[in-house]
Amino acid sequence: AGLAMPRVFVMDEAQSNAFATGRNPHNAAVAVTTGLMQSLSREELAGVIAHELAHIKNHDTLLMTVTATIAGAVSMVAQFGMFFGGGNRNNNGLGVIGSIAMMILAPLGAMLVQMAISRTREYAADDLGARICGQPMWLASALAKIANGAHQVPNPEAERNPATAHMFIINPLSGHGVDNLFTTHPATENRIAALQQLAAQMGAQGGTPSVGTRGSYPRRGPWGRTSAPRGPWG
Repeated sequence: AGLAMPRVFVMDEAQSNAFATGRNPHNAAVAVTTGLMQSLSREELAGVIAHELAHIKNHDTLLMTVTATIAGAVSMVAQFGMFFGGGNRNNNGLGVIGSIAMMILAPLGAMLVQMAISRTREYAADDLGARICGQPMWLASALAKIANGAHQVPNPEAERNPATAHMFIINPLSGHGVDNLFTTHPATENRIAALQQLAAQMGAQGGTPSVGTRGSYPRRGPWGRTSAPRGPWG
């Protein structure tokens, strides 16, 4: 991926999941759960790691931090508007009504924008991750398994800290399987469909991925260049 080696962590968690964090590639970390390592093949695990490296390469942690900060600032300004703008001397009361509407709608709008950006970054990480490992279907297969496991295996720690849910490759919270305005992750079936389309495009182009750094990469697995088609472990 053309990145500095991130720190790597393993979480003692039965649910299959993974995330990446760090404000830049030189201060980054990738974490996977024990459940992920036990449930995925090596190829699928390589696809997941490539996805997390894509988040690092795209500076998504920094981007989402800035987005969350702006959303919080918008909410605070809306509350100030209620407290300090409610005394409008408008006899028909539109000043108070306008302040209440702003207090409700401004934070809602900021939240929707934040979630839309989060979903967009997941699609972008899927695309770049698939190009990094050179096999979109490895990641597609992994997403299907992770999503299925996330619905079957509860994650109490994540449920107690829902603000961190957007960091994971699949939403670890129960009841979040729909791709709509109020989710941080796209629907898994939509992500898989996008990866299938990318796989078809790469196949038509001879399977040579291009990740936009240091020119075009030769055909390779995630563990090094290969002179002939082979698995990621040799």
